[in-house]
Amino acid sequence: MQFSKSTDYALHALIHLGNAERRHNIGIKELSAALGVSDSYLSKIMSKLRQDGIVRAVPGVNGGYELARPAEHITFLDVIQVIEGRQQLFECSNSSSRQHELLSGNEASHPECDHSEKRECLVKKVMDGAEQQLHRYLEEHTVQTVLDEASKRHTVK
Repeated sequence: MQFSKSTDYALHALIHLGNAERRHNIGIKELSAALGVSDSYLSKIMSKLRQDGIVRAVPGVNGGYELARPAEHITFLDVIQVIEGRQQLFECSNSSSRQHELLSGNEASHPECDHSEKRECLVKKVMDGAEQQLHRYLEEHTVQTVLDEASKRHTVK
């Protein structure tokens, strides 16, 4: 599994916007220069974040982008789901095979089994568990937690 560069840029852009020293909006040119990405590419990313209510576009000559909600309320999972989509990471595509029947416990050769209850494939169960743990981890980390950690690193030096 690999997240796209768009997710990387989105997270870095939000951290830049949430930087404690910055209390004003930031124009797309300044933001793209800070991240080393083209204005047009970053504009598409910021548009997705705006549509989902993560950032707000400030119109006008001195306009730009700002966080639409506090940094502690923007989780990594929020951002990843906006950029990558909200689909499941794993889909069991082998559901009609004999192997799938064995792993899900839906064997026709076991008349004593109640087949009205369709059981989940054991491979899917493991993969879904991993996805749930990943989601929990990403929900625990926000733009603010990264800003706080960066602040700690700068004060230690």
